Amino acid sequence: MSELAERFETHDPGEKLVAEKIRCDACPVMCYIADGRTGACDRYGNAGGRIVRMDPLTILDHAAETGAAIVPFVAEGEAWDGELVNTGRRFVTAIGAGTTYPDYKPAPFIVSQEVEGVDLVTVVTEGIFSYCGVKVKIDTDRHIGPETAVVRAEGEAIGHVTTGEYGSQMLSLGGVHHLTGGSKAEGRATCDALLNLCNRKPVELIIDGGATIIVEAGKPPVIDGKQEHRMRVGCGSATIGMFATQWRGLVDEVVVVDDHITGVVSEHQAGKVLGWQDTGIKIIGRRSTPGRYFKVSEPGLGWGGTSISDPLSILGDWNAKKGARPGLSLLMVSTTGEQFAYYELDDELKPVEKPFPERLRKSVNLIEDNCEPALCTVLFIGGAGGSLRAGVTENPVNLTRSVQGLKTYVTVGGAPVYVWPGGGITLMVDVTRVPEGAFGYVPTPALVAPIEFTLRRDDYIRLGGYEAEIRSVEDIVAKGGEYLNPRRGAGAPSDNPWPPLAQLRRAASNGAG
Repeated sequence: MSELAERFETHDPGEKLVAEKIRCDACPVMCYIADGRTGACDRYGNAGGRIVRMDPLTILDHAAETGAAIVPFVAEGEAWDGELVNTGRRFVTAIGAGTTYPDYKPAPFIVSQEVEGVDLVTVVTEGIFSYCGVKVKIDTDRHIGPETAVVRAEGEAIGHVTTGEYGSQMLSLGGVHHLTGGSKAEGRATCDALLNLCNRKPVELIIDGGATIIVEAGKPPVIDGKQEHRMRVGCGSATIGMFATQWRGLVDEVVVVDDHITGVVSEHQAGKVLGWQDTGIKIIGRRSTPGRYFKVSEPGLGWGGTSISDPLSILGDWNAKKGARPGLSLLMVSTTGEQFAYYELDDELKPVEKPFPERLRKSVNLIEDNCEPALCTVLFIGGAGGSLRAGVTENPVNLTRSVQGLKTYVTVGGAPVYVWPGGGITLMVDVTRVPEGAFGYVPTPALVAPIEFTLRRDDYIRLGGYEAEIRSVEDIVAKGGEYLNPRRGAGAPSDNPWPPLAQLRRAASNGAG
């Protein structure tokens, strides 16, 4: 722990203050902070009459093999007595950098770095995002709630269920209407949930008319107290197509039960090509195309994301004129291979469950083996607005055009982002690729996220950048910035590219001279 952080942690609330409260202008709340205390966000404090950023400025080393810290915290005024492993592959992130609020100021750090003979500039700032949210992908076939159902945290509405995707359920959480357009309780609950999700902490969500889910980025979802283990290999029809050859000659009929598209091998085109004989089976559901059925059941927590626990409930009477006969064998299996059963038709053409034959176990195991682990994915999404862009250039629209024109590479805490096409700078980032603890908040309420813009120095000057504020990495390491906080070195996540090099290559591929 740094000397500064230790002082704040051990401060005696009854101790006489050494100075009057001072006002922090790092966000719209404008807290008055007494000496030895932090503001409402816990991100800024008063140290002897000066506003200090409490968290260290994080400088990533892209030569390190792990994300562990490799250089100790360095307090203001101390010498940097341990260089990073490879001084040529450092990246000054916006984690701990501070903000441009109240918007007229240049970004806290504008960093110059030469890469392969090209001078690049990275503009570093912590953005205050009132317009932000998260998109959550939950790998499961289980029904979590109807589309557009309200999602709640701490009893407050914070988002809704949105369009499901292949093998996954999707949530859209946050946004300006929940953060600022409802009650204070709704805004606080939304901000708390978003902050925890972005910082990879578990959050319990309750869906109106649906399930209770524990979501944690990079971890399996827990749905109504049950942890998911795998996502489906595909819909019922796709499963038939993938594994029809595994069943040929071993069983007379296969039904893959699925909430969306239930597959029947004897009717499916894959079965027909392989010479599968008709079985006289009847599926209770809406026939789409041969061997593919919709709405065999309501969605739920049963077989293949349906509400059924007995798969025979989706079968009608077997037709002897179309191939049904006593002794005909039937495999019913779910899209994850977690549920399976074997039946044979009796003399009255009724399916009777039999011990599961070993000859079919390999095919069921193959379905399971092809199912990927179930995880929760959390994408932070935000719009880079006025204060962010004004901290980069005096003419903010120039930054927007530079980003849209692929001349400026955007990162969040050093992690690559997806920038949406169209107007503005709307970005998404996988929070598991961002260093831990990178997100903060202000009680307006809004999230605070690190953001960096990397571009060629000559392009930066042309778009009206703050040339006089450009500093070298070495100068920042040695001296820090206006918020007087320590600097720390940390290993970059191994799957993230080094942003200066990524920008250089993108600029080259985009035809930059």
